[in-house]
Amino acid sequence: MHSIELLRQRIVFSENKFAELVLWRLAQPVTESAHSFKYRLAYIVNGKCVLRYDNEAGKGDHRHWGDRKSDYEFTTPEKLLADFQQDIERWYHENSDS
Repeated sequence: MHSIELLRQRIVFSENKFAELVLWRLAQPVTESAHSFKYRLAYIVNGKCVLRYDNEAGKGDHRHWGDRKSDYEFTTPEKLLADFQQDIERWYHENSDS
């Protein structure tokens, strides 16, 4: 499957917190996704992934918040990145002692 990498970035928030953002445009959607993007956005705190958005083949678009998994409604790459940033801020406010 032909893919074009659109984004690969690590954003360091502090010594123990960073985000990894990877986004590709695909020739065809992955199984269970209705769009031509593949992505993996992860927020890592103290070496543990506490928040992740991805759409691995066969599982569709979804979000992991700690140990919980929920469906995610993908619309655009810009909205995906905005939602992820908003969730990072929410996680930080709910876990400001981490």
